[in-house]
Amino acid sequence: MTPFIPLIQAAGVIQLAIAAGNIWVPGKVNARENLARVSPMTRSIFIVHWVYIVLVLVIFGLLCLFFARELVSGSPLGRFLSGAMGLFWLARVFIQLFYYDSSLRRQHRAADVCFLLAVAFLGSVFTVVAFGLFA
Repeated sequence: MTPFIPLIQAAGVIQLAIAAGNIWVPGKVNARENLARVSPMTRSIFIVHWVYIVLVLVIFGLLCLFFARELVSGSPLGRFLSGAMGLFWLARVFIQLFYYDSSLRRQHRAADVCFLLAVAFLGSVFTVVAFGLFA
């Protein structure tokens, strides 16, 4: 058994935790108040996108928990899926560092650092698996 199977499974748990954490995010960012100021179409699009991203995180998490062996197998599908998840999470690192409001990040420093470490871990594990760098 490759040592990356437990890391992929841990990545699954982390992704499910991030998905579950989105239950509290709307309250933290005053989503109801902020979305009340935009058009109904924009509000609908935003909510649908938010729900779909959470659904993708759940799918990623379950994929990692139940198909870790296939992801690390070196098969083209396993490498592609790992590479896609690696790209997804590594992009999130840069979004957090360079796009999100730095004053809000400072205000919630512990959460910011924990989330940044989590997404860096996810991006790194999936990228290593995608490129077969553990063999």
